Amino acid sequence: MVTGNNKIWADSVIQRITNKIEVVSERSKDKIPAKAVDGVHDDRSLQTLDWNDDDGINWWTNGFWGGMMWLMYHETKEEKYADIARVSEKKLDRCFEYYYGLHHDVGFMWLPTAVADYRLTKNPEARRRALHAANLLAGRFNPAGKFIRAWNNVGEDDTRGWAIIDCLFNIPLLYWASEETADPRFKQIAMIHADTVMDTFIRPDGSVNHIVEFDPFHGGVVRTYGGQGYEDGSSWTRGQTWALYGFVISYLHTEKKEYLDTAKKVAHYFMANIPENGIIPVDFRQPKEPAWEDSIAAAVAACGLIEIAKLVGEYEKDVYINAAIKMLKALEQSRCNFECDNDGILQNCTGAYHSPVKHENFTYGDFYFMEAMFKLKGEDFFIW
Repeated sequence: MVTGNNKIWADSVIQRITNKIEVVSERSKDKIPAKAVDGVHDDRSLQTLDWNDDDGINWWTNGFWGGMMWLMYHETKEEKYADIARVSEKKLDRCFEYYYGLHHDVGFMWLPTAVADYRLTKNPEARRRALHAANLLAGRFNPAGKFIRAWNNVGEDDTRGWAIIDCLFNIPLLYWASEETADPRFKQIAMIHADTVMDTFIRPDGSVNHIVEFDPFHGGVVRTYGGQGYEDGSSWTRGQTWALYGFVISYLHTEKKEYLDTAKKVAHYFMANIPENGIIPVDFRQPKEPAWEDSIAAAVAACGLIEIAKLVGEYEKDVYINAAIKMLKALEQSRCNFECDNDGILQNCTGAYHSPVKHENFTYGDFYFMEAMFKLKGEDFFIW
């Protein structure tokens, strides 16, 4: 995908990644980590009394450690990474048994685990798990509002009409299910949801709403919410990237031109707001101080920009590739930890602007950084 000095740089970064993951994977092989706390992976698969229904083993990022292992398996062909990846996949069966903690994020959980496993190894148990998850996701579709419901009720909030931009990364599970079973229902639901998002989440300037509430009985937009961004009407950067990369993925599965056009629209808004130093804030419309960052937004955006570059004409490619490389080099040079005594790679990740804790490591940030670097190499395995 890249040549010359950029290829030399990308290859060197990938080597540092694989060297580190070789060590860290042994330490964390029995865990499902969500983050590295003080350099040590936590374990979301442990049973504790502190977890809510959708926390613990049901936590939405629980597929990404397995996804990292499948990326490593594809890169190195070493069977040990498949073995570690399947630890997550098997532990996640408890989520099906408990049921109550599952919501729209089943795509994030089973695409990088079961679907990746099946695509790479044709493991029949992985196929069964992934189809089970796809049916659960399809069951969240609201025909009146033409959207997939996001969360179950959160506290006293009535979320029956809530949809969120993140779900563009869950609906590839439905595309896969249609491709695997030849049943069009899954793809139809995914496309109806994507069409609704295209019409109601994407603003005229290419920025994106995080949460849109619909009338769950009659359809139609009720209101929008700022969600994990600074405020309603602002521009949560990771939300922009879920749309940017998410619509590319929908285009790849459907070849619907409007999805690629929408991805490019969001991409140009995003690229126009990349700071000179390549470090991405939590929200493009946040106050200048404090200068909170979200490295994950940079990594996800880079993945999407690289995919767009594969789909456009020769004279457009560099626009997207250069923006991706700018952000990835900024991350590599000042926001990555490649030391083997620290379990996390990507630093200064922030879950939400108003979260009390910011600038952490998150496992899904490590995953997207790895995915972006493997894409630059041009031999990546497409999980979504």
